[in-house]
Amino acid sequence: MTAYLNALGLVCALGRDKQEVARKLFAGDCGGMREQTGWVPQRTLPVGAVQGKLATLPADMSRHHSRNNQLLLEATLQIRADIDSAIQTFGRDRIGVVLGTSTSGIDEASQGLAHYLREKQFPAEYDYQQQELGAPANFLADWLQLSGPAYVISTACTSSARALMSAQRLLDLGICDAVLCGGVDTLCKLTLNGFTALEAVSEQRCNPFSVNRNGINIGEAAVLFLMTKSAGDSQPIALLGSGASSDAHHISAPEPAGRGALQAMRKALGRANLQPEQIAYLNLHGTATQHNDAMESQAVATLFPAGVHCSSSKPMTGHTLGAAGALEAAFCWLSLSTDNREHALPPHVWDGQPDPELPPLQWVTPATRLTSIAPRYLMSNSFAFGGNNVSLIIGDAP
Repeated sequence: MTAYLNALGLVCALGRDKQEVARKLFAGDCGGMREQTGWVPQRTLPVGAVQGKLATLPADMSRHHSRNNQLLLEATLQIRADIDSAIQTFGRDRIGVVLGTSTSGIDEASQGLAHYLREKQFPAEYDYQQQELGAPANFLADWLQLSGPAYVISTACTSSARALMSAQRLLDLGICDAVLCGGVDTLCKLTLNGFTALEAVSEQRCNPFSVNRNGINIGEAAVLFLMTKSAGDSQPIALLGSGASSDAHHISAPEPAGRGALQAMRKALGRANLQPEQIAYLNLHGTATQHNDAMESQAVATLFPAGVHCSSSKPMTGHTLGAAGALEAAFCWLSLSTDNREHALPPHVWDGQPDPELPPLQWVTPATRLTSIAPRYLMSNSFAFGGNNVSLIIGDAP
């Protein structure tokens, strides 16, 4: 069954709404990546932070307060009219919520624990619910008074890509008529110090697939799609195929030959009933670590021997972890949108110095254009710790 992506709300380092994000995305604007101190002791790091004051949770939702839920609220408000229309059409019990996250409210929890160690009591605003992984879905369902299934998937950097897969399954099974799906993750000391301990964080803007690449940047984002079984009144864009694999090669390092990544991409193509040469663009996971880029380039070169236009968008947003899968699917959605009148694609931003040990890929440049002739099919890859791999295909709906 076709899963239509009827509406999109998002906030990330590129901007606070679809129009701003799209404009900066297609321009290859890395201005949202800013150097900050205070995250990791004695280090200044580029991070993809959302700038400015965030929306305030309603007073009766104070127990749900966290920066993570504030980001989610920002994205939700952008499509509130579409959500209200879905509630009126389907009823509150037929709308589900499936989100991906890896941080939830852990930053608020860390601050609460630090306060406890100093003062021997938790601050008045501390609530254990803030840090539960299910908190984003609970908040959204409570705020919108939805009584359909509401849950969070946390599989590290594939979390929100898996959330889209799970949302489609709820539609296919007839459990829901509409699902709010996507992901949200927030900058916090826990993740930045954790990746620093793995020696995976770069002190410069990340440089995916370059011979000079030396690690990731971390970012934050919230992305929310309204997924239904019908095309609606707008241009029909759909999740046409998805594939997942779990190669369990290592707790943090990818399988070197890219077998799990390749399996996920092939499954997505099979479920979409497409051939590799029909994919017009591939948004790479492209973290700019030595191992990920080597693995992914091997898998892509194997699957697309004739080449495919591809890029990593992480130099513009940072790696948004649990939100990354949905964010990069959103970039495919924006590429297909009728608002993209120039048919631009996200350019590959790097120093232009390829790694001679990696197979060459076909990079998107500012001059690259997506065909205006439908149907068009775009793929997005997400890979996570533990060998967890997901590939999504977003395209013009039939």
